[in-house]
Amino acid sequence: MKCRTVQLISAFVFCQLAMVFLPAGQAGAGLYAQEASPAAAELIEKAWAAHGKRDIEETFRLTRQCIDLYAGEARRQQAGLKGMPQKADEIKSVEVLNSVAVAFFIQGESYLRQGKLDEARQAFQTIIDTYGYAQAWDQRGWFWSVAEVSRQSLQKIAGGSIDIEQKRKVSQLPTRIVLYDPGKEDLVDYAKYGEFKDVGTDRYRYVIKDQEGLSAAAGEGIYPNTTSVRWDPEFKKAQKEKRLEGDQWDFMHSPDLQAAFFKWATGSEPAGVRLFYIGLILEKAGLLKHALKAYYAVVVHYPGAYGWTYFKSPWYAGQAALAKINHLLRRNPQLGLKLVDADIKIENGFDYIVANDIVIANPGRFVKVNGLLEKLKPRPNKDLLSIKKRSGKGRVYVQQYETGDWELIVDGKPFSVRAVTYAPTRVGQSPDEGTMTNWMEDDFNRNGKIDGPYDAFVDKNKNNAQDADEPTVGDFSLMRDMGVNSVRIYHQPRKPNKELLRDLYKNYGIMTIVGDFLGKYTLGSGAAWNPGTDYRNQEHKKNMMDSVLGMVREYKDEPFVLFWLLGNENVYGYACNADKDPDAFFAFVNEVARRIKEIDPDHPVGICSGDVLYLDKFGPNCPDVDIFGANAYRGNYGFGSFWRQVRDEADKPAFITEYGCSAYFEGKGEEAGEEGQADYHQGSWEDIKNNMAFVDGGAGNALGGIVFEWLDEWWKGYEPSIHDKKGTWVGPFPDGYMHEEWLGVCAQGDGRLSPFLRQLRTAYYTYKQEWKK
Repeated sequence: MKCRTVQLISAFVFCQLAMVFLPAGQAGAGLYAQEASPAAAELIEKAWAAHGKRDIEETFRLTRQCIDLYAGEARRQQAGLKGMPQKADEIKSVEVLNSVAVAFFIQGESYLRQGKLDEARQAFQTIIDTYGYAQAWDQRGWFWSVAEVSRQSLQKIAGGSIDIEQKRKVSQLPTRIVLYDPGKEDLVDYAKYGEFKDVGTDRYRYVIKDQEGLSAAAGEGIYPNTTSVRWDPEFKKAQKEKRLEGDQWDFMHSPDLQAAFFKWATGSEPAGVRLFYIGLILEKAGLLKHALKAYYAVVVHYPGAYGWTYFKSPWYAGQAALAKINHLLRRNPQLGLKLVDADIKIENGFDYIVANDIVIANPGRFVKVNGLLEKLKPRPNKDLLSIKKRSGKGRVYVQQYETGDWELIVDGKPFSVRAVTYAPTRVGQSPDEGTMTNWMEDDFNRNGKIDGPYDAFVDKNKNNAQDADEPTVGDFSLMRDMGVNSVRIYHQPRKPNKELLRDLYKNYGIMTIVGDFLGKYTLGSGAAWNPGTDYRNQEHKKNMMDSVLGMVREYKDEPFVLFWLLGNENVYGYACNADKDPDAFFAFVNEVARRIKEIDPDHPVGICSGDVLYLDKFGPNCPDVDIFGANAYRGNYGFGSFWRQVRDEADKPAFITEYGCSAYFEGKGEEAGEEGQADYHQGSWEDIKNNMAFVDGGAGNALGGIVFEWLDEWWKGYEPSIHDKKGTWVGPFPDGYMHEEWLGVCAQGDGRLSPFLRQLRTAYYTYKQEWKK
């Protein structure tokens, strides 16, 4: 999903890269302008560069020239629109409109820097009044409305902050759910009311023979019972009080749980999607048995149901429902249940097209179990198992046992990747403004030591000061105490600090995954940003190969190297064509992996992809890639079918290269935000752990994961001196939004003692407990 930097273990590559691609200003704006007509693109690109250098005269010369040349055409394009363009080609068709709006935006930002608030207001208001449908591309992974961001800038001018909470348009009355009709069965015995046909095939269906009996067993809100809810006295009360008014999606995070349940039970979404979200609401209300009935109804009746993510990719409700069921049963052993044999496969389900999907479903069955005995099941004696495959001839290698399970081995012992994204960015710095420095060299207190790694301290009482009992300890020490055993760097665009990485390994026991972007953001390919890296272009391929092999030659003998990693979500596109030509991309990845092994047979080679997008292309094209890695944000229940899909499509070990959740929970206090973040991380790590080698019921191929991230970064909401609370995009998070600036397991307090102060959040201690066992 989403956000896609030279720093330890950073999958959020934009941080450092923006200094290469974005001269300054609002993230992505200059980039999108590049796609406008050549003259406009050249003017805007130069204007961003001048703005980044704080060359006011040149900034205004260039933006005025763009406005003088293109304002008329921009107004005509605006007048020709009836609404905000939605598709990429529609947005591109109004290139001039977008560029002129960005020109005014740069002027507004420059006026703000100069303290000329009246002039800034006028520039931002011009965008709102005249160029309201203009959009710009953000390298983080989305288009942004220039007018909307201008409104936020005006609010900042008025109130000194843009810590804007999302407006809730539905009932906010706190309620609990009391079921009028909970159903006659806690666990529906579907065999009594119908017949499962063609189980495990693409012809699977459940045929209802006694709809009245099934409705009575299921209870209100659970298909096929669509009538009981309307007889519920609380439903009639909510109607009378007008608590059901508003869009059903706005109810998903309302404290009025009763109204949310009624709204979704009578909603207009497709039945399978509706049942899944009914399950979420019931789960939130603590009605676990009824939630299980809702999730399982998706599996039984609508295994192929799908919806769409914020990023326009399909989301399969049946697979998510299975993951939810397994998560709830693991978390609640007192229920004494286990779902066995259930599986939903979506053939052709690894792209954006749903028309050719083939759904193969087995709803499985619930069995009663003793939770304690399940945990005590013996694992096989590995010493008695034969090795099926091994890759890596040195002290680090991956191996597959005859059982199909995979492990990463370091110095003869199993090694689970317990990593964290590390980017200790100083508050007030931003790549968007060209002010971000290299944390691997920063020494702001001039004591001869690198700041974050060695000079950080823990603000235990959260008074935003370093008290006498709060000694300097450094992040490396804190990460070691948390149980971190690995980090990741990319050797581009800046050369890493080898001595720092050597010390990280020697004195803290933390190894390094060394990566190359492989043309993402055009790094290594030598391509222009537009159209970007082409994986069939021989010159681009040669440049990338030279970059990777140079990296391998330089680092292969370093003891801190864990393994090599290629790319970072390249399949999502953005200055490369891996999204449009995945076969060519993966074929090149494999070619690179083969060449790496000729130089260095002692370390495995992995890939960093984007969730399971084009996984079916990865499998056949990449036999020489040893580890499949992907960035994934799926929710507090883990990663669902991810592990089995990688096993079935590619027969590879896998790890999550980026996952996390913000510690901000709209409408709640600090404690609730930290608890929500910790719960998300707990569920994610539990899922990783439950799919490691030799765990009963798991896929057996999970190698670990990389937490996103160590420390809050204040620049991601575009105002680097403000800890913005605004939601950047909609997703499976506690309040339904990704709050980009609150992802750290450590906070920076009020920012005045950045980059030294650390406030350890609940998630830090969650991992310390999990990883130090």
